[in-house]
Amino acid sequence: MTGTSVAPRRQSRQAIRTRERRRGRVRLITAISASTVVLMAAAGAWLSYEFDGNIDSFGAEGLSKDRPAAGFGGRNVLVIGSDSRSGDNARMGGGGDDFGRSDTAFLLHVYGDRKHAVAVSIPRDSLVDIPSCRLPDGTWTAPQTGVMFNSAFSVGRTAKGNPACTQNTVEKLTGLRVDHTVVVDFVGFSKMTSAVGGVDVCLPDDVYQGDLNPNLGSKGLLIFPKGPRTVSGQEALDYVRLRHGTGDGSDIGRIKRQQAFVAALIKKVKGQGFNPTTLLPLADAATKSMTVDPGLDSARKLFSFAMSMKDIDLHDTKFVTLPWQYQGNRVAIVHPDADALWDAIRNDRTIDGRNARGRQDDKPPAPAAAGPSPVSGSGISVAVRNGTATPGLAARAAEMLKGSGFTVTGTANSRSRQGAATTVAYGPGQQDHARTVARLFPGAELRPSGTPGVTVTLGQAYAADPAAAGTAAPATPVPTAVPGQVAGTARSADDDVCSNLSYG
Repeated sequence: MTGTSVAPRRQSRQAIRTRERRRGRVRLITAISASTVVLMAAAGAWLSYEFDGNIDSFGAEGLSKDRPAAGFGGRNVLVIGSDSRSGDNARMGGGGDDFGRSDTAFLLHVYGDRKHAVAVSIPRDSLVDIPSCRLPDGTWTAPQTGVMFNSAFSVGRTAKGNPACTQNTVEKLTGLRVDHTVVVDFVGFSKMTSAVGGVDVCLPDDVYQGDLNPNLGSKGLLIFPKGPRTVSGQEALDYVRLRHGTGDGSDIGRIKRQQAFVAALIKKVKGQGFNPTTLLPLADAATKSMTVDPGLDSARKLFSFAMSMKDIDLHDTKFVTLPWQYQGNRVAIVHPDADALWDAIRNDRTIDGRNARGRQDDKPPAPAAAGPSPVSGSGISVAVRNGTATPGLAARAAEMLKGSGFTVTGTANSRSRQGAATTVAYGPGQQDHARTVARLFPGAELRPSGTPGVTVTLGQAYAADPAAAGTAAPATPVPTAVPGQVAGTARSADDDVCSNLSYG
C-alpha cells in the first residue's frame, strides 16, 4: 500500500508544480504584454508631445461660410509652398518681402478607394476670382476679379500668409471642398529633403549661378550640370525654385520640375518603407516648418492621414497641371477643359476615366424618381441673342428664362450666324451662373468670355425644336474622363526622373 500511494502523491506534486510553472509563464507573458502596451502608449504619448509642439495651425474663422459640399469618398488636400523671407527663411531664399507669399500650390486628391491619387498644379500667375477673405483685424475684404492666384496668400500681408484665403479661392475656382490645407516653407522643405537622404532629380540643361539669380549680371559658375543628380537641403530648394536657363524660363516649366521632384520624393519614401527609421526624421523636419488647418493639428492626425495613402501605387500617383494658356504675361485657365477635370475629381474618376470611388456606400445618391430638380434663375442676369435666321426666337427664349426666375437684360440678333448648338458665354466669376442657364438649353456649350455677365446665343438646334428648351437637364453630368490633352501630359510617380521636365 505504501509503495502504491507514493507514486500518486509524487504525480500530484508534479502536476501542481507544472500548473504553477504554467501560471508563472502566463503571468510573465501577461506582464510582458502589459509592459509592451504601456511602453507603446508611452512612446506614442512622447511622439505626440514631441511633434504636437512642432505643429502650427491656422484658425477656421477665416474659411468661407459658403463652401462646396463634401465629396463622395475622396479627400482633397491643398498644399502650398510659401516663399516668405521672414525668420529663418531669409537665409534660404535671400532678401525680400517679410510677408507670406505663395511660390507654388497644388490640390492633391486622394480617391475613395485609397489606391489612386492625383495632384493638380495651379499656376501661380493664373487669373482667378478671389472671394471675400478675412484680414488679421477680423474684417473681410471685398471680392476681387481676374487677379493672380498667388496674391490670395498675401491678403493681409502677414508673415505666415493667409492660407484660409487661398483655400477659399481654390474652393471657388474648383467647386470642390478642400478637406485639409498644408503650408510648407523654405526651411521645412530643405530639412525634409535632408531627412530622407536626398532626392534624385535631373536637369535638362546646364544651370549657372546667373540662371538662379538673374540679378547677378553675369553667367557665373556652373552649379547644376545637365543630367541626373541627388540633391538635398539648399540644393533641393534651388532646384525646385529654378526658372531661368531651362525651357522657356516660365513658371509652367518650373511646375513640371516641381512635379518631378515631388514624385521622386514620394518614390524615395516608399522605397525606404513606412518605418520609424524613415518616418520619424521626416516627421520631425516636416512638423517644425508646417502650418496646417485644424483638422491636421496633431501628430496623430497627420500620421493617420499619411498612413491612409501608404497603399497607393507609384504608377497610380499622377501629376497634372490645370489646363492653361498664356494671356499676355499672365495665365488664363482654359474652359471647359478645366471644368471637366474638376468634375472628374468631384466624381472620383481617375484621369483615364475609371471609377475609383471605393466602397459602394460612397456612391452619390441616385436621382429622385421625379427627375432633375427645377432650375431657379433667382439673382442671375442673362442676355439673349438669336444666332439663327428664324425670327422671334430671342424673345421666346427670354420669356422662358423669365419664367424660371432669370433677369433678362436684353434680346437681339447675333451679328453672326450660330452653328447647330446653342452657346452660353460667361465672363469672369460667372461660370456657376452659366451652368445654371445651360440646364434650360439641352446640348448647350459653355464658353468663357472676356465680356462680363452671361449671354445665350441660340443655335439651329433651338430653332428646330424650341419646345425642347425649358426642361431642366441634370445639374452635374458625370464625365467619363478628363480631356485628352490633360491625361496625355500626366506624370506618374514612377516615371523616368529625366522625362518631361520643362515647357517650351
